[in-house]
Amino acid sequence: MKIFLHTMYYLPDFGSAPVLMDELARSLAQAGHEVEVVTTMPRERGEEFRGLFYSRREAGGLTVKRFWAPRWPHPLGRLLAWNIYTVGALVNLLAVRRGDLLFLRTPPLQLGVPALFAAVLGGARVLVNVQDIHPDLAIESGILRNPVGIRFAKALERGVYGLADRIAVISDGFARNLRAKGVAAGKLAVLPNWVDTDFLKPGPKDNAVARRHGLDGKFVVMYSGTISISSSRTLERALEAAARLAGERDILFVVVGEGLKKDALRKKAAALGLANVLFLPFVPYPELPDLLAASDVLLVPLDRDKSDLSVPSKLYTFMAAGRPILGLAAPGSEVAVLLGENGCGLAAAPDDPGAIAAAVRELAASPDKRRTLGANARAYVVRRFAKDKILGSYDRLLRSMVSR
Repeated sequence: MKIFLHTMYYLPDFGSAPVLMDELARSLAQAGHEVEVVTTMPRERGEEFRGLFYSRREAGGLTVKRFWAPRWPHPLGRLLAWNIYTVGALVNLLAVRRGDLLFLRTPPLQLGVPALFAAVLGGARVLVNVQDIHPDLAIESGILRNPVGIRFAKALERGVYGLADRIAVISDGFARNLRAKGVAAGKLAVLPNWVDTDFLKPGPKDNAVARRHGLDGKFVVMYSGTISISSSRTLERALEAAARLAGERDILFVVVGEGLKKDALRKKAAALGLANVLFLPFVPYPELPDLLAASDVLLVPLDRDKSDLSVPSKLYTFMAAGRPILGLAAPGSEVAVLLGENGCGLAAAPDDPGAIAAAVRELAASPDKRRTLGANARAYVVRRFAKDKILGSYDRLLRSMVSR
């Protein structure tokens, strides 16, 4: 079976999505499938990709095709990038054959356009992998406001879900959202994002990464990931919590990553005059275990109106590190419920800096509690989200689609 795996972001880009998609692609290739990854040029071009608008590489049993797309730090820039990528995907699928399978990691929903062509004219099967609920997330964020645009986006969403042979969602909450929109339960498969628990595991807090960035000797409250529309307001409230804790010199908030909202977050920290907040760029992926081990508490922020529209894959990554999670998410959300029911961390209202500060103080005051919560988090991920288990489920799902 030939699988066209469509993803906007792929290694060597930073972030969880590139890592997950590379692990999925390699797993499917090792299982005997012919895999072609259709993606965009990496953010940091380097010599290999500098000046290119198209690239085709063979590596590790995979074909990786990349199309140029802009990386402008603005929502309209993201929309343009999605559309350009969609055109590239459409051109690439001109050679699709009956029996091929399209794996569409959404967003963007625009991938439904080339998928329609491939399914109707080429006889391919279509699996839609839903990582964020769009257009709901864009509407709730205020990015998509025009009534005509909203109607078009919702129509596109219905079209993509109607076209799909199967839809893989990452949580039960996502499945409920889609069923409420009329998607048949039989189309849905709940397959959470996975974690390489052999690579991401607990380590000593005193390590080379911690010392390089001056994190040793501090009580580190860390966020690591893309600074995006799904968490930007909550990260601002976390900075306000840091302001309330400014007199407690050992507590340091560390924000690691890049994204559309990073500059705004830096300006917020500067306006508050925060000396207890440190911004760092992404670290190379091999250093991620040491980076997470340098923390005492790991933040998973979700804006209140998006708490049921996104379950960050970083949640499971952080849990694998064996550190307690402080979920900044609405009560009753999937993140808050998971942490509470499984004793993996604490949850605080995402729009309440006082509650966030109180939770940090509680964890800082109780090393035993932190150890227990971190151990519970690690055990839960190993039991539920280990890489080989989830990737095996994907292989079985894809094979079942073609054999029907």
